Amino acid sequence: MENRKGSGVKKFHKPVNRPNKADFVFGINSVIETLKSEKEIDKILLLKDMKHVEEIETLARHRGVPVQKVPQERLNRVTMKNHQGAVAFVSSVNFAQLSNVVTSVFEAGETPLVLVLDRITDVRNFGAICRSAECSGVHAVVLPARGAAQINGDAMKTSSGALNFIPVCRETDLMNTVKYLKNSGFQVVSCTEKGNDVVYDVDFTLPTAIIMGSEEDGITDSLIEESDYKAQIPLKGRVESLNVSVAAGVILFEAVRQRG
Repeated sequence: MENRKGSGVKKFHKPVNRPNKADFVFGINSVIETLKSEKEIDKILLLKDMKHVEEIETLARHRGVPVQKVPQERLNRVTMKNHQGAVAFVSSVNFAQLSNVVTSVFEAGETPLVLVLDRITDVRNFGAICRSAECSGVHAVVLPARGAAQINGDAMKTSSGALNFIPVCRETDLMNTVKYLKNSGFQVVSCTEKGNDVVYDVDFTLPTAIIMGSEEDGITDSLIEESDYKAQIPLKGRVESLNVSVAAGVILFEAVRQRG
């Protein structure tokens, strides 16, 4: 069959991420061994006030894995098996280094487009956003180490497999990340109703990082202030905002339109 533009037939791309078989592991020794392995870990839950978990905390700190101290009830909601006060959530993707992605895109002669997700916590929103990001040619999706949706089987399913193909980068400090991108020649665009710019007036043919904010309270104010544009999507109805995954699709495909 001839693969014509617009025919709906997509070229096959080799996956950059490989899904893991389990979403979490539990038990002190299992968590320690997982931390020592090459598996990517989203976060670790430890029973509040539990003692003798220094090895877990040290390994997690060395790998940049967030650790949360939680009550027994929180752990029991994950599993009623003998978790021994320790649960590690295993990511369904292998995280990439943002600096490596940016360098490779520039070296390939392409204009980078990066999507920064500030505290997107709903797994299905995250998956839908990544689906739009992959379809629109985004080179990397950036997440904070804390306060982000778990990248599990539900996220993979909602993304329709897009998470297999798009690099995902986990950063401990989004402010430092945004400053790094600006120093690397990116313009930073916050998609927010708090801004006076309009998304259709931004020149997306330049190297661009787009920030999308939390479902609850939008983009962190400090990130908005650091942005070059505070761009809103014009709305004509009575509802004041769009779902974040829908808004991401709107702004990403405006970038596609301009770059196309």
